[in-house]
Parts: sequence; structure tokens; C-alpha cells
Amino acid sequence: MHCPSCGQQQASEETKFCSRCGLPLSLVAEVVAQGGYLPQLAQLTEKPPPKIFNKKNGVFFAVSWFIFFTLFATSFFAILDGPEELIAMMAITGIFGSMIWLLGSLIFLPSSKPASGIPPAFRTTPQPMTMPATLHGRQTNMALPPQHTQPATEYRAPGVGAWRDTNDLQPTSVTEGTTRLLDQEEAKKLPQ
Repeated sequence: MHCPSCGQQQASEETKFCSRCGLPLSLVAEVVAQGGYLPQLAQLTEKPPPKIFNKKNGVFFAVSWFIFFTLFATSFFAILDGPEELIAMMAITGIFGSMIWLLGSLIFLPSSKPASGIPPAFRTTPQPMTMPATLHGRQTNMALPPQHTQPATEYRAPGVGAWRDTNDLQPTSVTEGTTRLLDQEEAKKLPQ
């Protein structure tokens, strides 16, 4: 097996890390063993079956409860000249029952949105970092400078007197500068 990062051939198939770049190879070996497919990825893309007891259905039931008991049942018994206590009980049951169902479903029931297998930290796309302002108050951008090319025809060999022909690159003594200053001071003190 070869490392997919650097191409280094591994000594055995049971190698856990690349000997050159250190890439973890245990997952790569599993992908190769499964024929390029990971069964765990199929589990991430599968949608779980919808749950009946969720917030959306609870809110729908609370609204239905309110409409049935408050609007239809009270009107129905009022049209039939039913007892006033029954009509009042239907209205109270409709209002307070729907409130209890609504609060109970919003607090205790799970969300109706299917949970994806991807952790929340990886669901959002990362925003680019902004660099802090420099001393002059300007923002620095994180881009490379524009490409600069120089054709080979413009190249010239260094001429005479270029940096290679001078002694500027020779290391100097630490005391040479001090000695030179002392010599200049003695020269000033000498009478002319």
C-alpha cells in the first residue's frame, strides 16, 4: 500500500502511520479493504424514520384541540340549547387544554427536524479570519501578492564592480571598528 499523501510505499498492510509523513493509515486501509467505500458514511446519509411525537405534531394537536373544543363543540351545544355548564366546560377545556398541550409539546417533545449525523461544529462553513489592523490602522489582507514574472531575455550577468567583486561580504573583526575610531582620535590629537 502507498501513502495517499506522500506516495511512500509502506512495509506492511497493518501499518497505522506513514513512515515518511505520519499520515494515519488505519482509515485508508479500511477504505481499501471495503473496495473504496465506508459503510459508516451510508449511516450518515440515511434519514431516520420520522417520529410521531415531536414538536410540530404537538403544536398541530394543540391548535386542533383549541379549534374543536372552543369553536365547534361550544357552538354545537349552544345551537342545541344544551346546558350552560356544559358549554362553559367545553370552552374552558378548549382554551386551557390547548395551552397545556402547546406548552407541553414545546418543552418536552423532541424537535421535528431530522438530526444529521454531522456534528454541529462541522455543519457551518467557516468564515475567513480577519487580520487585526496594523499600526497604521489599515487592514492587511491574507492574499498573496500578484504574480511577477521576468522574462529570461531581460536577465543580465552582474557587471564588474558588482557585489561579488567587493569585500563587503567579508566578515569583519569585532574590534576593527573600535580600533579605527581610536586611530582617528589619536590622529586629531597629534599636532600638525
